[in-house]
Amino acid sequence: MSDIVVREGTPDELVAVMRILDAGLLEATAEEIRETLAAGDCLVADDSGRVVGALVLDGDYVDSVAVSPSRRGRGIGTTLVRDALARRGRLVADFDERVRPFYESLGFDIDEGGDQLRGVRDESSE
Repeated sequence: MSDIVVREGTPDELVAVMRILDAGLLEATAEEIRETLAAGDCLVADDSGRVVGALVLDGDYVDSVAVSPSRRGRGIGTTLVRDALARRGRLVADFDERVRPFYESLGFDIDEGGDQLRGVRDESSE
């Protein structure tokens, strides 16, 4: 994984980011992602010029995080979240039970109220 670089996605990477999100079964419109890319709120995991992961932010809220199916289980999602945390200082994410271990491994405090779980990670409280 040493070739992976996390950086802000660019508007010309819209199709690549949409493919990653679609493969992760995450709902997002092209217009939403186009705006997010233009605002600098979409981080991508770049492997030698190829987008292999994406994390979409709305302020400190993680709207979505996904990794190319062929690259899952290699720490790319973890790298994306850690980079976003370093940039924002605090992250909030809503998710279902199946990805709870992922967020727990990243040190998120998890609230079990409601239909989905909510995780918060705040660097300033450490």
